[in-house]
Amino acid sequence: MQILRCIALSMALALLPGAALAQGKTAPKDAKLYFITPSDGQKVRGGFWVRFGLRNMGVTHAGDDYQNAGHHHLLVDVNDPIDPKEPILQDKSHLHFGAGQTETFLELPPGTHTLQLVLGDAKHYPFDPPVVSEKITVRVRHPVSARSK
Repeated sequence: MQILRCIALSMALALLPGAALAQGKTAPKDAKLYFITPSDGQKVRGGFWVRFGLRNMGVTHAGDDYQNAGHHHLLVDVNDPIDPKEPILQDKSHLHFGAGQTETFLELPPGTHTLQLVLGDAKHYPFDPPVVSEKITVRVRHPVSARSK
């Protein structure tokens, strides 16, 4: 009986390091995530293209567990800080680009909106330290209506 307990305890302890590595994957200190477009303070009409930039890391699909690579998440009007110990949410304000996309066409209602990028690992956890862009603001205006002829 004592031997079975020792084996069970050894197996449980052996699994702990793997669980700890599932989150908080380290990123290079010189990694930089940024917006190519739009620029901070830009005024746009209707839908607009958002292009993501990443330096000193690679972009891959969600689920692909490569060293120094991840996939993009776009935060729209999010004020809460990212928790590196929790996976990045997925909802209308936390957009996932798990197919390795580096751009998207975004349609937002008229008004002022904030955008921020966060790089997630294979399991949607932020890196440690988190690889995030500066938060930018865009002002969406009503689209121009077609002129009558």
